[in-house]
Amino acid sequence: MFQNEQSAKGKKLYAHYCMHCHGENGRQNEGFNWSSMTDPKPKDLSNKDEMGTFKDEEIFNTISRDMKDTGPGGEKIGDDEFAVPTMPTFKYTLSEEEIWGIVGYVRSLHGKKLEFNVEGRKKDLQAAQQAADQKFKEAERVAQEAEKKASDEADKKGVEVDDNAYAKEMQAMGQAKKELDQATAALANFTTRPGKGVNIARPDLNMKPDAAAKLVEVGKQIYVTKYGCNGCHKIGDEGGKVGPALDRAGYRLNPTWVYRWLRNPQAMKPDTRMPSLGLNDADAKAVALYLKTLRAPKPDQPLGKVGE
Repeated sequence: MFQNEQSAKGKKLYAHYCMHCHGENGRQNEGFNWSSMTDPKPKDLSNKDEMGTFKDEEIFNTISRDMKDTGPGGEKIGDDEFAVPTMPTFKYTLSEEEIWGIVGYVRSLHGKKLEFNVEGRKKDLQAAQQAADQKFKEAERVAQEAEKKASDEADKKGVEVDDNAYAKEMQAMGQAKKELDQATAALANFTTRPGKGVNIARPDLNMKPDAAAKLVEVGKQIYVTKYGCNGCHKIGDEGGKVGPALDRAGYRLNPTWVYRWLRNPQAMKPDTRMPSLGLNDADAKAVALYLKTLRAPKPDQPLGKVGE
């Protein structure tokens, strides 16, 4: 029953987030956006000979990863890696359980089944969270007793409490709390989307012109080399057609809105196909300022009259 539910969810998620590039059956040149993408093109998910060489975990780690900067001096995509540079990550958009659902559906496209024990993974996370909680409670108890003992001894001697007397216990409690937070977050991320309920604050985009110009150049580069925005968006005659064309973004879009959208698009439009790509503050500012510079004339406006 669990696997059937996972398969149904995976199919629905694939249709929403993946089909426009990979196609309904995972075949090359089947998705409406496939031909618009730069080389290397998305892999043929229906090819059992190739896809069968990947482990379930490798496909998962491709869908849930940090984007690589493939620009000059940056990281390289290995020949044996599944992802192409323009393939987005869903690490910051979907829950772990949802991503496993997509992996399961991708497996079905080339006639295989998901072997990874998803339900077992959830149980392991629950057990780890419970163990971390017990460890923290015990560490807290020990730290409180050590602090009380130090306080009682100080009172008897009529001196101030020596914090060093229970520093070791406090450090152990702090470490246990850190482990508990990590275990709790891992369990939450298994079933809950990472960006759910996360509001992005308005950025401070005020800066000197020379600093802004440098950031624009960074944004122009990482737009292509790190986040693969050109895989879905068109500027001029180049780019994908999943999202809106951005050659007039400087007229249409407010940089503050763009920044917040880039950091967590689902917070602003839950059903959007655009995933959160894990942009940090600096990268989001750079891309937002770059898009502000894109001011192509209207299609019916002669180029010679721009700015008149």
